[in-house]
Amino acid sequence: MTPQVRKVARIIEPRPVLEGAGVRLIRSIATAELDHVDPFLLFDHFGSSNPDDYMKGFPMHPHRGIETVTYMISGRVNHKDSIGNSGSITDGDVQWMTTGRGILHEEMPQQIEGEMKGFQLWVNLPARLKKTAPRYQNITSDQIPEVQQDDGVIIRVIAGQVDGVNGPVKEIAADPIYLDVSVPAHASYAQPVADDNAAIAYVFEGEGDFGANGSTQKSLVGQPRLIVFGDGDLVSVRAGDQGVRFVLMAGKPINEPIARYGPFVMNTQAEIEQTLQEIQNGTFIRN
Repeated sequence: MTPQVRKVARIIEPRPVLEGAGVRLIRSIATAELDHVDPFLLFDHFGSSNPDDYMKGFPMHPHRGIETVTYMISGRVNHKDSIGNSGSITDGDVQWMTTGRGILHEEMPQQIEGEMKGFQLWVNLPARLKKTAPRYQNITSDQIPEVQQDDGVIIRVIAGQVDGVNGPVKEIAADPIYLDVSVPAHASYAQPVADDNAAIAYVFEGEGDFGANGSTQKSLVGQPRLIVFGDGDLVSVRAGDQGVRFVLMAGKPINEPIARYGPFVMNTQAEIEQTLQEIQNGTFIRN
């Protein structure tokens, strides 16, 4: 059977947001324009060479009911949490945290020369796992395999599989794909994606032709833009004159009700109210 190439369903321009204690970033998911793409609940891009934009960081704060994925392109962030993890993530590292029933953590960027750049993705958890024990996967850059194809395409495989190479992030409910893809000028790349998965891509360098906007007309998408793909089982791109680099993310939709309040994502408003009550009475964190 001939693979069905996914068309571009939507192109989202990121919106500037001030988060944490005063971190300037741009957001593509969890906005008035795009609330979520099940199972993806939020996508932020932080990138600045001005330390004033990021040094205030994200002091200790709670999460429940989701997984947070931080991928550093460049820079350094110190972190610690309420289950005893601490350390730093730096160039090319990934922090994949399953918040489950509840965790407190902080992420504090460190001043550097050059640009602090990276992404944070929130992935929903199904109801059966929203009260599971928190879990933390710290993946250093040297643990992330790179696949180089004949035409110069380079894929960092964080989660999922490319050409028989598996990413190090495993045992995630959404069974995700998370790839960092660099395509040289005028080269092409195609990635199989299960037809029942949601698929998105975030272009952060250059531009590429990701297919048609529901028609036969091709269109170049330049950085920074988030692409939401339609149905199909193959994502295909051809790079423009300057090449293109993007992160490709796909996962199984949860197909459950979403109730969210800040860093908490549950299935009902009653569960959110219970969470807020636990925060107030000091029972949010359990051993």
